[in-house]
Amino acid sequence: MRLLACCYNDPEMQIDPDTVYPIRPDCRDDAPKTRFKPRPGLTLSPKRWKLLHNEEGVLDIAGVIKRVQRGGIHPTIKGEVWEFLLGCYDPKSTTEQRNQLRQQRRLEYEKLKTKCREMDTTVGSGRVITMPVITEDGQPIEDPNADGGARPSSVGSEQQTSGAPLPKEVVQWKLTLHQIGLDVNRTDRVLVYYESQENLARLWDILTVYSWVDKDIGYCQGMSDLCSPISIILEHEADAFWCFERLMRRVRGNFQSTSTSIGVRAQLTTLSTIMKSVDPKLHEHLENLDGGEYLFAFRMLMVLFRREFSFVDTMYLWELMWSMEYNPNLFSMLESDTDTSKATTKDESVLRQCGKFERKNLQADKKDEIPLSIFVVASVLEARNKKLLGEAKGLDDVVKILNEITGSLDAKKACREALQIHEKYLNTVKA
Repeated sequence: MRLLACCYNDPEMQIDPDTVYPIRPDCRDDAPKTRFKPRPGLTLSPKRWKLLHNEEGVLDIAGVIKRVQRGGIHPTIKGEVWEFLLGCYDPKSTTEQRNQLRQQRRLEYEKLKTKCREMDTTVGSGRVITMPVITEDGQPIEDPNADGGARPSSVGSEQQTSGAPLPKEVVQWKLTLHQIGLDVNRTDRVLVYYESQENLARLWDILTVYSWVDKDIGYCQGMSDLCSPISIILEHEADAFWCFERLMRRVRGNFQSTSTSIGVRAQLTTLSTIMKSVDPKLHEHLENLDGGEYLFAFRMLMVLFRREFSFVDTMYLWELMWSMEYNPNLFSMLESDTDTSKATTKDESVLRQCGKFERKNLQADKKDEIPLSIFVVASVLEARNKKLLGEAKGLDDVVKILNEITGSLDAKKACREALQIHEKYLNTVKA
């Protein structure tokens, strides 16, 4: 009781998240309202976070996961905790080991950024490219607005200025630069944070470096929405880059595309299978409206509900999902690019360190790796079951009904109901 009383009097727990991520005055009326508030005894607080580390810095990850699942993370420590939830660091590592790895990654990021700067001097300059700098065949596009008349807009490329043809991968990367800039200028513009050109350029730099590193995917629309919260909550740009890189490992399949399809369609097919299993009546109704492919849920899965929640509530939803999906072997799996270490996770001591969703999957011996986000979409549809069945006479009605949820969703309730649907699905499949 004494500890609880201290929590209620703790000024850290009385912080309004909207003051940490302020919204521009002219946008307050249109921005979704924030529902998340730090709650004593539920939310992972800065004090509790410190207590969950031992003297060497080794983390009690089970305690962290339990607290995050209960009530999210206090705004002032989100960056530190997200790095663990996304697998940047091993919870069994010491403070010294993490500091060494952090420095190593920062140096690696600087090398990557330097390479990008050699290809285009805008990288790291504090500016953002919003106009094409190169043609499809690799020829520079002259900038009529440049000082002193027209000149190549990518001044930093020695190959371009010397007339030598650019490698195909460089051409492909340069073709994405202006699209990244256009998206960055549209991302989270309701936030005061992005009134700063420096902050816009930081987000652009992270995405341009990632586009160079992940040559198979490059840059796709939607990535700026996923990167923005990470760029904001992590102070050092390199740390934000590697945290985003870890997030992309989870979702990059959504951005893989062919000439006829994009990767997220596979998740929509999985959503269809789940809905057919847990609510055949609603699924049949949607099929009769030509909505059986669930394309109306495309945006929810692609940018992880960024449009359905306020900025703060989106972060709350993400950390709830990541904590529920958490596996203590995540770091080693990502470092080795293999899932063989999952073979031992049915050990009881390991299961106790898993999130609720991951634990159920392991106990059911599920190998298909369906992300929790798909079950969250299913929970959103189930919550509007009566409205969809009674009022949706066409796909336009379905879209309209789902658009009405913006700003009204409860992240914790959505996750709780997603877990219930997940259990129902596992039982149905088992039967």
